[in-house]
Amino acid sequence: MTGLDAVPRLRRGVKTAYDDTRDSHVVLFPEGVLVLNETAAAVVGLCDGRTSVEGIARRLAEEFDGVEADDVAELVARLVARRVVDVDG
Repeated sequence: MTGLDAVPRLRRGVKTAYDDTRDSHVVLFPEGVLVLNETAAAVVGLCDGRTSVEGIARRLAEEFDGVEADDVAELVARLVARRVVDVDG
């Protein structure tokens, strides 16, 4: 799992968009398309290369109920595995 002090950023060539056909946020990357729910889209939107996983969790907790830092870290780890984000730290 990704550590709470890790700082995620979108990989080069990865784009985020809203897909009207799917009525969902998506991540476009060389290997495909990832359809995101609202919370996952918020996490990806905060992967700016400056904010730690813990900082992302704190910001999301202001907007969504039940956000746990470990859940955000697990999602970031899955995004790393899918080659959507890289992490520093």
